[in-house]
Amino acid sequence: MGKTIARRIAEWVHSLSIEDIPDDVVEEVKKRFIDSFGVAIGAYREEPVTIARSIARGTSGSRIAATLWGTRSLAAADHADFANGCAVRYFDFNDTYLSKEALHPSDSIPAIVAAAEIVEAPATKIIEGIVAAYEVIGALADAYSVRSRGLDHTVYINIGAAAGAGKVLGLDADRLEQAINIATNTSLALRQTRAGELSMWKGCAAAHASRNGLFSALLAWKGMTGPSPVFEGEFGFFNVALCGDKFELPELGKPQFRIMKTSIKYWPVEYHSMSAVEAALRIVDKLGRIRPEDVEEINIDTFTVSYKIIVKDPEKWDPKTRETADHSLPYIVAAALIDGKVWLDTFKPERYLADDVRKLMAKMKVNVDPKADELYPDGILNRITVKLRDGRVVTEESIYPPGHFKNPLDRRGVEEKFLRLVARYVDEERAREFLLRAWNLEKVENIHGLIKLLAVED
Repeated sequence: MGKTIARRIAEWVHSLSIEDIPDDVVEEVKKRFIDSFGVAIGAYREEPVTIARSIARGTSGSRIAATLWGTRSLAAADHADFANGCAVRYFDFNDTYLSKEALHPSDSIPAIVAAAEIVEAPATKIIEGIVAAYEVIGALADAYSVRSRGLDHTVYINIGAAAGAGKVLGLDADRLEQAINIATNTSLALRQTRAGELSMWKGCAAAHASRNGLFSALLAWKGMTGPSPVFEGEFGFFNVALCGDKFELPELGKPQFRIMKTSIKYWPVEYHSMSAVEAALRIVDKLGRIRPEDVEEINIDTFTVSYKIIVKDPEKWDPKTRETADHSLPYIVAAALIDGKVWLDTFKPERYLADDVRKLMAKMKVNVDPKADELYPDGILNRITVKLRDGRVVTEESIYPPGHFKNPLDRRGVEEKFLRLVARYVDEERAREFLLRAWNLEKVENIHGLIKLLAVED
């Protein structure tokens, strides 16, 4: 038997150095670092985030501590990671990687930042940790779809967060291997998180995985060993989680770093509906805002993965929670057509429970287009056809919406999103100072000061 998967990951992560990371990759790291803090601060007062932060505050005396984003306070590092991760994920507005498994690699960033605080590492180590985590998460997503086995994609976030945090903590290959062993053994999470009517946990599951990844790395840092071979063993990941299936882990860092194929969200919706929003808003540009009483029917052509995740469940046609609404293709399209926009207020109860969107959803049909399946995962084709009662018919489609890795946001686009989000709680002067320093992340020696620029309260 050759090297185990855990050992391959550990050796690659250990060998990664800032000198090996091209400038364009560093630029993308900075964009995702900024974007993660933007969506997190924007969600500062949302209920699941305040719940997680209230629990974390009770651990403020910990010696292994990290900052609660949006405050100047410290909490036990794993609790801080969970609270910060809930904030990053709550609006469903952080970045996405699409492959055999669809997931959000930036869910690992709170673990990496917490690790840097623990050991007072310079931000160059954060860059290395982010690249490492994204690479591991992306490679696992390329290898196998765990949702096909009823598992949540956060299984891979757990493993990637352990790799990225371990890199920042300075673990050697042996201890990184143990961090991966522990994280993988404790990673299994049920896909029920994203089925039917979605609960608050939809936005917290990845934070829990990130917390587990960080905790696994901290245990390995102090010398804890984990079960091995964790993937290949008799009761390991392959035989138990994948029911006997196996996968080959693709090469890490080849042919390019996988962070380059992640996409930043332009609207706060489940990523497979992103192009549907763009198509809907193009229709509004042509017809004006749509009134349900003027519509004969609406047809939406999408792809199989989209249909399974954000269409097929009856609850997606009758959303009663915020989490279900931002995972409902019919609702998202209806709101975009009627309002001419999609933003955070699109997912307030008074909007998704309103009569007008319900009436428009009742006139929709959603079909799977084989041509759209052929494009996925590199492209996300959604096509919308609106037929009005006066006889007019308009069709629009989108494949690469703004922020898609084939249509990426530039610095200005990233900044506009960030400033709009944090303006709810942080004055513009401090927000722009954060941006200035974050664009020069490799020169930041003390991450504490950078984080505290976005403090909402003590």
